[in-house]
Amino acid sequence: MHAITIPVPGGPEALVWAEVPDPAPGEGEVLVEVAAAGVNRADLLQRQGFYDPPPGASPYPGLEVSGRVLELGPGVSGWAVGDEVCALLAGGGYAEKVCVPAGQLLPVPDGVDLVEAAALPEVTATVWSNVFMVAHLRPGETFLVHGGGSGIGTMAVQLAKAVGARVAVTAGGAQKLERCRELGADILIDYRQQDFVEELHKVTGGVGADVILDIIGAQYLQRNIAALAVNGRLAVIGLQGGRKGELDLGKLLAKRAAVTATSLRGRPLAEKAAIVAAVREHVWPLIAGGRVRAVVDRTLPMEEAATAHRVVEDSTHVGKVLLTN
Repeated sequence: MHAITIPVPGGPEALVWAEVPDPAPGEGEVLVEVAAAGVNRADLLQRQGFYDPPPGASPYPGLEVSGRVLELGPGVSGWAVGDEVCALLAGGGYAEKVCVPAGQLLPVPDGVDLVEAAALPEVTATVWSNVFMVAHLRPGETFLVHGGGSGIGTMAVQLAKAVGARVAVTAGGAQKLERCRELGADILIDYRQQDFVEELHKVTGGVGADVILDIIGAQYLQRNIAALAVNGRLAVIGLQGGRKGELDLGKLLAKRAAVTATSLRGRPLAEKAAIVAAVREHVWPLIAGGRVRAVVDRTLPMEEAATAHRVVEDSTHVGKVLLTN
């Protein structure tokens, strides 16, 4: 088969479409013929040499795919050859075929195109696990998501709105904010021109956000704490603004607030399977019912992965960028 390889870490030109050995499904795995793969910022970090796959995972980038089942490994039940699926991966999605633990497979939701389904696994698993399983966002609460125009952001807006939360977003520019509004965002903050702490306090009467989903990290840490409501929960899932920041524990104590940080890729298989099962139970009916949808900015051929990475690095997209076979 062919896959996107990274012979030498570096810029987008480091991605090389090359012939590689065919994968074979092991115990509890399913071989999937890849129709499309989602592009995530973690893939950019791997390309640069900063985010190696977990031990035993495929060396090729790609954390989510859609496609059709080609072969079942030993011990797999509940799936059949030819099933249309999408999947959460630890790596290997930028390829013509990939092996997936059966617990990380999802059926393509009703009403969703096979290619479009590649935009769903990573964002739904990330948002549901952090915002609902960890931070316990409830109806009527105020939710702030940074990077509202990203793949994570566009899904977070929709899911929070679907459960009855008041949704605030930060994004860069009127166009991205308008797209967020169309998806259901109530409070629109242009981080280039406005201070999100001030704006959030204005519209909430000084209360702040009950839950914040943050992709920035250190750069926003103190401001996120300032923006939290009493009993607020800050969920950190990205470090685009740095790894190390100063945390005023006095302010955290005064607000009886919590800070959590999680990632998906390195989790044990059982934990990933539990998250995927929760997504199938809670999110898939919302997608099938038309209340939540995949937001796809563009699709590109798999061989043009370098172009896709440049698009994501430039942050000009809204929603997901997909690579297709």
